[in-house]
Amino acid sequence: MKILVCIKQIPDMESRFKPAADGLWFDESDLAWRMNEYDEYAIEQAVQLKEQLENEPELTVLSIGPDRVVEAIKKALAMGADKAAHIQDTTAYLKDPWQIASIIAAYAKDKGFDLIFTGMQSQDRGSAQVGVLVAELLGMACATTLVGFSYSDGVINAKRELEGGLKGLVKLQLPALVTCQLGLNVPRYPTLPNIMKAKKKEIEAIPVADLLSEQPLAPTASFYPPARKGGGIVLEGDVSELVPKLVAILKEKTTIVR
Repeated sequence: MKILVCIKQIPDMESRFKPAADGLWFDESDLAWRMNEYDEYAIEQAVQLKEQLENEPELTVLSIGPDRVVEAIKKALAMGADKAAHIQDTTAYLKDPWQIASIIAAYAKDKGFDLIFTGMQSQDRGSAQVGVLVAELLGMACATTLVGFSYSDGVINAKRELEGGLKGLVKLQLPALVTCQLGLNVPRYPTLPNIMKAKKKEIEAIPVADLLSEQPLAPTASFYPPARKGGGIVLEGDVSELVPKLVAILKEKTTIVR
């Protein structure tokens, strides 16, 4: 069995965010970076399957981005992946979901992958489109928002999270692609020995131009923070004095009182 896991490096959600000068993405100068949380669950599930099958599957991890994404790739290798593909792209943030999916599909199409794991969505863009687009491009069965996973004899039993707290059970024949929801498992912390082993594992570097042939279908037009709202007003004093003050403010600044 050959398994592919697609991961993304994203800004840490505790960072201070502001738009870049071009108005198309974050200013990256003061950002910290980490692996997308949903993708950690995807890596963990793939490694658990590899262990279930007595390490027979070959597990490849793929990430698209500039040189800094190698840090996320190395974490995935330390968690248990066998090798990696780094699709080198300094402007990955300008690619829409269609282009990202096309890049992944172009890489995977002749590799014979039986099973592909992705996160349900990325925490920075949140489109939740890439996984299903990859499945469509490769002609694979697909199940999304997995909160339960089991595998036996070429069949995946997947528990999906639906609206209103409902769950759905589906069966998929390989080849297949699944997208992973938070809570699917408990992602492991890489141990020091595995971190050291990861340094020796293969990371194939591939220029994005070798794989990308598609134009964007939904390019980002602008990227900006919400408009700032005015500050609040605190009124203090006796209630009999505050009521006329409040009415006056409401008449002046709102349409509530006429």
